[in-house]
Amino acid sequence: MLTHPQIWRAIDALAARHGMSPSGLARVAGLDPTTFNKSKRGAANGKLRWPSTESLAKILSATGESLDEFVSTVGEIPNVRARMVPLIGLAQAGSQGYFDDAGFPAGSGWENIAFPEIADAHCYALEITGESMLPVYRDGDRILVSPSGSLRRGDRVVVKTHAGEAMAKQLGRMTAQRIELKSFNPVFEDRGFALNEVAFVHRIIWASQ
Repeated sequence: MLTHPQIWRAIDALAARHGMSPSGLARVAGLDPTTFNKSKRGAANGKLRWPSTESLAKILSATGESLDEFVSTVGEIPNVRARMVPLIGLAQAGSQGYFDDAGFPAGSGWENIAFPEIADAHCYALEITGESMLPVYRDGDRILVSPSGSLRRGDRVVVKTHAGEAMAKQLGRMTAQRIELKSFNPVFEDRGFALNEVAFVHRIIWASQ
């Protein structure tokens, strides 16, 4: 039996898999940004509100996922619990001392904030500064990053180079020798690096949009 909490948690999980909050997912699907807000999931009189089939169709189209993929996750989403996650600014992430050789958060200078529990024990958060990543990420947005997340073309990722650059981009082509990255903001050029220039590539799994 499909329950009200299951369907809403599946929407939250779909948004997280694509590096978005529920409101960000609604926005890219052409829906009102408040469509999936917590306040829209139940009425004041206690009556449960369900997402429409039209809204589900639009978010699946926007993310490129099939109905079968979405339905398969409905019964697998556990109750969400909070955990403390380390946070620094994206501008700081390129500096020495914040990551160990494996690309995991290390050292002092990290602030701890609460995020929903996820499987990756090494996940961390970065705070966006400036307007270079508009319209996808705005100044002050926080992104949750998974070092162990699998990568595929089109994912939103954080890349750190051995030269000390840290950036959030969209993953383009990636081969055994080279990685191509697409900028979110068309004002800024796309980037490309030889893989031996790259310290790590981590997938963005959530954003506080």
